[in-house]
Formats: sequence, structure tokens, C-alpha cells
Amino acid sequence: MPKLKTKKAAAKRFKITGTGQLKRQKSNTQHILGKKSRKRKRNLRHATTVDKTVLNSIKKKLLPYA
Repeated sequence: MPKLKTKKAAAKRFKITGTGQLKRQKSNTQHILGKKSRKRKRNLRHATTVDKTVLNSIKKKLLPYA
């Protein structure tokens, strides 16, 4: 059985936490910012965790050694 390759695009987007969750940045922060409120843009700066419904599939398929 060959080794599994880590998907490098996913490795750049996710970081593993001490408890095994995946940390990610929020989307909608790159452009078309004029119509978004100051509060909304401020809250989009903070990182969040990946939802538990997709956590296992990301860990198994995209980040097999995380």
C-alpha cells in the first residue's frame, strides 16, 4: 500500500489544534467590502473551527497525517 499524499491546498488552509479540531479563516474578506458593514468585516477577521460534519472527511482524504 503506497503512502497517501497530503493535499497541499488543504494544508495551507487548515491548522490542527491541540484537541484535534481544524482551524480555518472565514471567507468573504477579499473584495466587494464596501457593502459589508464594519461590524461584519471585523467579525470575519477571527478564525473559526471546521464544522464537525465535514471534519472527518477532511482529515481522512485531504490531510491524512494531521
